[in-house]
Amino acid sequence: MEIAIAGVAGVMAVIILIAGVISIRAERREQIEERLGRYTSEPGSLLVEFEELQKPDPTHEATLITRRLDAMLADRGFAQKWRTQLSRADLKLTVAEYLALHVITSVGGFLIGLAAFTSPIGAGVAAVAGFFFPRFYVARRQSKRLRTFENQLPDTLSLWVNALRSGYGVLQALEAISRESPEPTASEFRRVVMEVQLGIPMENALDHLLARMPSDDLDLINTAVNIQREVGGNLAEVLESIGHTIRERIKLKGEIRVLTAQGRITGWIISLLPVALTIFLYMVSPGYMSNLVENRMCGWPMLGCGLGLIGTGAAIIQKIVDIKY
Repeated sequence: MEIAIAGVAGVMAVIILIAGVISIRAERREQIEERLGRYTSEPGSLLVEFEELQKPDPTHEATLITRRLDAMLADRGFAQKWRTQLSRADLKLTVAEYLALHVITSVGGFLIGLAAFTSPIGAGVAAVAGFFFPRFYVARRQSKRLRTFENQLPDTLSLWVNALRSGYGVLQALEAISRESPEPTASEFRRVVMEVQLGIPMENALDHLLARMPSDDLDLINTAVNIQREVGGNLAEVLESIGHTIRERIKLKGEIRVLTAQGRITGWIISLLPVALTIFLYMVSPGYMSNLVENRMCGWPMLGCGLGLIGTGAAIIQKIVDIKY
């Protein structure tokens, strides 16, 4: 009985203490708001903003770790290559975040493979596939974005020529392109305009654009603009003739892609069909494929040779259908 009474008394004391602290904080808050009211029409606004700033940011530590890891990887060759690839793919990721994404997809692929195949070999293959998945996605997005940019170049040059003939300067014409063109042309030329406005020379800004969009057509345009800035001339006529050439090149590219479509699809089918068939047979009849997967003396070398031959055949087919123009 005495213990219960002591416990109730302790709880009441804690409640009274908490109520006192709350009342003291409320009183101090009123005093602060009263003082802030002398300098602002909304007494509580500055206090609320101050309290918001005092709240701990849960992402601050993660951001700090990411920055430190980026600083450690800044001078690495692969980090510079990854940074260029992410910029070309227009992905707002740092090198550290891209590296973490590799680790996450590898672990996720290993767990999925372990659950699907119940075998360390299948889990290992799934982990390798998960490791290369971010690179495949970045390369796919990069090539798609570059192809879209190149297809928009003729219309971009037409807009550029019309702006120059209307009396605009080169920078004003680029600004008009950044406003009127679709993506990704708008964002890329907007970045060029921003770099020039920050004091970077026009030649360097266009070189940065070429580094983000490695296109032979864009290289031809940059050369024409640089020559015109050095020796003068009618830039509108030069860009108009370049636009006509680019339209013919795009037309030729389309015809070549149509003629080589059957070869490219055949290469993908021939390359993926044995892998898909092996996975299907292993899932349907594990006992039938167990000797090939579990036998390290004979099965693993056969799998290695098969994958090597499939990769070699796919590379040869892609080389054949990749026509230079």
